[in-house]
Amino acid sequence: MQGRRQGNRYVLGETQVLEDDRGGASPALGDRTDVGLHGAVARLRRELAAYQRPLPDRSVAEDELDALAAHAAEPVPDTERLRHSLLLVAAALGSVSALSGALDRLREAVETLAASR
Repeated sequence: MQGRRQGNRYVLGETQVLEDDRGGASPALGDRTDVGLHGAVARLRRELAAYQRPLPDRSVAEDELDALAAHAAEPVPDTERLRHSLLLVAAALGSVSALSGALDRLREAVETLAASR
């Protein structure tokens, strides 16, 4: 990843990206099944921040990634809201082949979490 490191963040131009899924499960989350969702959201955030081409719906994708992270942090996430946010992220980024791997991981994480509920 290009850019400079500041603590647990990478600074890419004006964007700062948290490095929150490199160490595995967060101690605050324990063994919950939503740990995979947090990692998938973090990965897509990093890859989206590194993708420098203009995207008309970038802000929609970023907002929905925030919503996914917030929903996953709830004791019992609302799977319909998770799927709705995923749909909006996919609509905003689905045509960008450079982000397809991270988007696929996010889709798998949402479906895994939804199946466990």
